Amino acid sequence: MKSKLDPLSMVAMAVTVISVSATAPLTAAASASPLAMAFWRNCLGFAVLGPLLLLLRRREVARVARGERSLLRREQWRPLVFGFLAATALALHFAAFMTSTRLTSVAMSTALVATQPVWQALIAAGQGLRVSRRTWAGLALSVVGAAAAGGLDIRAGGTALMGDLLALVGAVAQAGYTALSERSRADVSTPLYSTFTSLVCGLELLVVCWLAHIPLTGFDRSTQLSLLGLLVLPQILGLGSLNFALGRTSATTMSVLLLLETPVAALAAWWFMGQGIKPATVPGLLLIIVGVTVVVTSGVEQATAQQGRHRRTGTPPYPAYAPYTPQPPYTPQPSPTPQHLTFPHSVKRDPRVDWARHTEDESPTVTLTYHGAGAFDTLFLRMPHAAEEEPGLDGPTEALADHNRRR
Repeated sequence: MKSKLDPLSMVAMAVTVISVSATAPLTAAASASPLAMAFWRNCLGFAVLGPLLLLLRRREVARVARGERSLLRREQWRPLVFGFLAATALALHFAAFMTSTRLTSVAMSTALVATQPVWQALIAAGQGLRVSRRTWAGLALSVVGAAAAGGLDIRAGGTALMGDLLALVGAVAQAGYTALSERSRADVSTPLYSTFTSLVCGLELLVVCWLAHIPLTGFDRSTQLSLLGLLVLPQILGLGSLNFALGRTSATTMSVLLLLETPVAALAAWWFMGQGIKPATVPGLLLIIVGVTVVVTSGVEQATAQQGRHRRTGTPPYPAYAPYTPQPPYTPQPSPTPQHLTFPHSVKRDPRVDWARHTEDESPTVTLTYHGAGAFDTLFLRMPHAAEEEPGLDGPTEALADHNRRR
């Protein structure tokens, strides 16, 4: 996707960064239990994503309700299990991250949870995927930065060290959420999947709060204002401006810009809460940001190089987690009477047809999330318009013709 850095796009990027950066300060300023805040955070997310889903994906919701989408078919139970596991990892992320904002500084919490791409690269390496040397270099920088920034907390111990560890747990949990999501949402649009995970995550946190006897009502005014701020800033303004910016710039650019959450959140915590930053932690925080930036950009360059090699050979890249495995190329025989071809509503659409439609300016291997919220326009396996197409004569015929022309 080509960038269009006009003034309106730059304003959208600034609004996105500022809105997302408000998450940690608003959580730290509240007096309610972090688990209660995490529960209401997901309830607010579902309250926003649910109406947007009904507005933007009415047909997909109707197909799922009627059982026409593969989400409810027998062969999709395994991806559905991965979806529940992903939602559980997301619940762990919210619980750990929001608790860490109370135990350590906002700057340390946001910087350590921003290492999620580093852990995601380690998970990919553990799955047997090749990781570039530049990625390992960025990982090393992040580890050194985390050790340097948390050195004072390690020597002091106590709640600050526990907060740092919980922030790292939150980063690992979000990386696990991303990895599990790749296994579960090959045939589901991003709005539907984000709404589903928010609902399951909220229900799981509700059970935890009920078992731990954590009150979910009777909050004071500061907590109510914090919950309202979480709804207006990261959930409405953040998600809306993020999707607008993704329509005009690349996901890579936004991923790097979202790393500004650490200094912006630290500045907000200092301005509104009087929470300062220890000078000894500044070099480590900067190393974390630089290391994560190297990991993000090196992963995109590697994906782009792979796409270029496949494009030169005429074979589009195809992910291993997709529901269909690539078959040897073949030349289909022309039908003697193509005008009489009919396609039933239950026909399975090979996602390789949609995968082959990506142009060289698009990077479908790049995903972009912040604290579990996925952008509606993020490319994954299928193009966003694919889920909106009604099955019938014209859709599959045109897709088959386009597929044959590319071969």
